[in-house]
Amino acid sequence: MVVVRFQRLGTKKIPHHRIVVAERTRAQAGLVLEVVGYYDPSRQPPLCQIKQERIAYWVSRGAQVSEALAHLLRRTSKSAARAA
Repeated sequence: MVVVRFQRLGTKKIPHHRIVVAERTRAQAGLVLEVVGYYDPSRQPPLCQIKQERIAYWVSRGAQVSEALAHLLRRTSKSAARAA
């Protein structure tokens, strides 16, 4: 099973995340298939860059999106709609 999820980086109390495609059985910091973005919540406003087309590709291939990442994707799509 393949999943699109966060990979936590950074230091204690100053996290930032990569958005990665990995096998569900791999460890959080383990081998990844592809890096599809990053998210840094410590900045104001939070820095977020996501390759939507690559996530759509992996989802079409059967990958599941984690709950936390799905929440972030919904938030970013709403803010993008408001900015347009």
